[in-house]
Amino acid sequence: MKYIIDKIEEPEYPEVVEVWEASVRATHLFLKEADIEYFKPLILNEYLKAVDLRCVRDGQGKITGFLGVAGDKIEMLFVHPKSFGRGIGKILLEYAVEQLDITKVDVNEDNDQAVGFYQHLGFKVIARSELDSLGKPYPILHMELR
Repeated sequence: MKYIIDKIEEPEYPEVVEVWEASVRATHLFLKEADIEYFKPLILNEYLKAVDLRCVRDGQGKITGFLGVAGDKIEMLFVHPKSFGRGIGKILLEYAVEQLDITKVDVNEDNDQAVGFYQHLGFKVIARSELDSLGKPYPILHMELR
Protein backbone atom coordinates (compact mmCIF):
# COMPACT_ATOMS: atom_id res chain seq x y z
CA MET A 1 0.00 0.00 0.00
CA LYS A 2 1.23 3.49 -0.85
CA TYR A 3 1.01 6.00 1.98
CA ILE A 4 0.78 9.75 1.54
CA ILE A 5 2.41 12.09 4.03
CA ASP A 6 0.09 14.93 5.02
CA LYS A 7 0.31 18.01 7.24
CA ILE A 8 -1.59 18.18 10.51
CA GLU A 9 -3.63 21.25 11.38
CA GLU A 10 -4.30 22.48 14.93
CA PRO A 11 -8.00 21.41 14.96
CA GLU A 12 -6.71 17.84 14.51
CA TYR A 13 -4.59 17.92 17.69
CA PRO A 14 -7.15 15.95 19.77
CA GLU A 15 -7.03 13.15 17.18
CA VAL A 16 -3.22 13.23 17.29
CA VAL A 17 -3.33 12.90 21.09
CA GLU A 18 -5.61 9.85 20.71
CA VAL A 19 -3.02 8.21 18.46
CA TRP A 20 -0.25 9.20 20.88
CA GLU A 21 -2.08 7.73 23.88
CA ALA A 22 -2.98 4.47 22.14
CA SER A 23 0.61 4.06 20.95
CA VAL A 24 2.11 4.90 24.34
CA ARG A 25 -0.19 2.44 26.12
CA ALA A 26 0.93 -0.28 23.69
CA THR A 27 4.67 0.44 23.76
CA HIS A 28 5.64 2.40 26.87
CA LEU A 29 4.81 -0.29 29.41
CA PHE A 30 7.30 1.22 31.85
CA LEU A 31 5.17 4.37 32.28
CA LYS A 32 2.73 4.70 35.14
CA GLU A 33 -0.87 5.80 34.56
CA ALA A 34 -0.06 9.06 36.35
CA ASP A 35 2.73 9.71 33.83
CA ILE A 36 0.39 9.25 30.86
CA GLU A 37 -2.17 11.58 32.42
CA TYR A 38 0.61 14.09 33.18
CA PHE A 39 1.92 14.12 29.60
CA LYS A 40 -1.44 14.10 27.81
CA PRO A 41 -2.32 17.82 28.31
CA LEU A 42 1.31 18.80 27.67
CA ILE A 43 1.22 17.00 24.33
CA LEU A 44 -2.09 18.64 23.40
CA ASN A 45 -1.43 22.17 24.63
CA GLU A 46 2.33 22.63 24.26
CA TYR A 47 4.38 19.93 22.54
CA LEU A 48 2.38 19.65 19.30
CA LYS A 49 2.65 23.42 18.76
CA ALA A 50 6.44 23.24 19.15
CA VAL A 51 7.09 20.86 16.24
CA ASP A 52 6.52 20.55 12.52
CA LEU A 53 3.87 17.81 12.25
CA ARG A 54 3.24 15.28 9.47
CA CYS A 55 1.00 12.22 9.38
CA VAL A 56 -0.21 9.21 7.47
CA ARG A 57 -3.98 8.78 7.16
CA ASP A 58 -6.18 5.76 6.51
CA GLY A 59 -8.75 5.53 3.69
CA GLN A 60 -11.26 7.48 5.77
CA GLY A 61 -8.81 10.32 6.46
CA LYS A 62 -8.11 9.32 10.08
CA ILE A 63 -4.56 9.77 11.33
CA THR A 64 -2.85 6.38 11.76
CA GLY A 65 0.64 7.65 12.55
CA PHE A 66 2.37 10.96 13.03
CA LEU A 67 5.76 12.57 13.25
CA GLY A 68 6.90 15.80 14.93
CA VAL A 69 10.27 17.34 14.14
CA ALA A 70 12.20 20.39 15.28
CA GLY A 71 15.45 21.35 13.60
CA ASP A 72 17.35 18.18 12.70
CA LYS A 73 15.63 16.03 15.34
CA ILE A 74 12.58 13.80 15.55
CA GLU A 75 10.77 14.88 18.68
CA MET A 76 7.90 12.40 18.35
CA LEU A 77 6.94 9.50 16.12
CA PHE A 78 3.88 7.43 17.05
CA VAL A 79 1.75 4.92 15.19
CA HIS A 80 -1.66 3.72 16.33
CA PRO A 81 -1.37 0.08 17.50
CA LYS A 82 -4.08 -0.97 15.03
CA SER A 83 -1.63 0.07 12.30
CA PHE A 84 1.51 -1.56 13.70
CA GLY A 85 3.43 -3.66 11.20
CA ARG A 86 2.22 -1.81 8.11
CA GLY A 87 5.37 0.22 7.48
CA ILE A 88 3.88 3.54 8.63
CA GLY A 89 6.68 4.30 11.09
CA LYS A 90 9.30 3.53 8.47
CA ILE A 91 7.57 5.73 5.87
CA LEU A 92 7.38 8.62 8.36
CA LEU A 93 11.02 8.18 9.37
CA GLU A 94 12.24 7.99 5.77
CA TYR A 95 10.24 11.12 4.96
CA ALA A 96 11.82 12.92 7.92
CA VAL A 97 15.33 11.92 6.83
CA GLU A 98 14.88 12.60 3.12
CA GLN A 99 12.58 15.63 3.14
CA LEU A 100 13.15 17.31 6.51
CA ASP A 101 16.88 16.56 6.94
CA ILE A 102 16.59 15.00 10.40
CA THR A 103 19.57 13.10 11.77
CA LYS A 104 18.77 12.76 15.50
CA VAL A 105 16.21 11.23 17.83
CA ASP A 106 15.92 10.64 21.57
CA VAL A 107 14.31 7.36 22.65
CA ASN A 108 13.24 6.00 26.02
CA GLU A 109 15.80 3.32 26.81
CA ASP A 110 13.04 1.06 28.14
CA ASN A 111 11.12 1.19 24.85
CA ASP A 112 12.93 -1.76 23.28
CA GLN A 113 10.67 -1.74 20.24
CA ALA A 114 11.54 1.88 19.37
CA VAL A 115 15.24 1.45 20.07
CA GLY A 116 15.33 -1.57 17.74
CA PHE A 117 13.32 0.27 15.10
CA TYR A 118 15.73 3.19 14.96
CA GLN A 119 18.79 0.94 15.07
CA HIS A 120 17.40 -1.16 12.22
CA LEU A 121 17.06 2.01 10.15
CA GLY A 122 20.63 3.17 10.74
CA PHE A 123 20.58 5.17 13.98
CA LYS A 124 23.32 4.63 16.55
CA VAL A 125 23.35 5.50 20.24
CA ILE A 126 25.74 8.40 20.82
CA ALA A 127 24.88 9.25 24.43
CA ARG A 128 22.60 8.33 27.34
CA SER A 129 20.84 10.46 29.95
CA GLU A 130 19.70 8.95 33.24
CA LEU A 131 16.63 11.24 33.37
CA ASP A 132 14.21 12.41 30.69
CA SER A 133 13.92 16.08 29.72
CA LEU A 134 11.50 16.74 32.61
CA GLY A 135 13.79 15.16 35.18
CA LYS A 136 11.73 11.98 35.45
CA PRO A 137 13.61 8.69 36.04
CA TYR A 138 13.20 7.36 32.50
CA PRO A 139 16.63 6.99 30.85
CA ILE A 140 16.93 8.45 27.37
CA LEU A 141 19.15 7.20 24.55
CA HIS A 142 20.35 9.96 22.25
CA MET A 143 20.62 8.49 18.77
CA GLU A 144 22.04 9.80 15.53
CA LEU A 145 21.85 8.64 11.94
CA ARG A 146 25.30 7.49 10.84
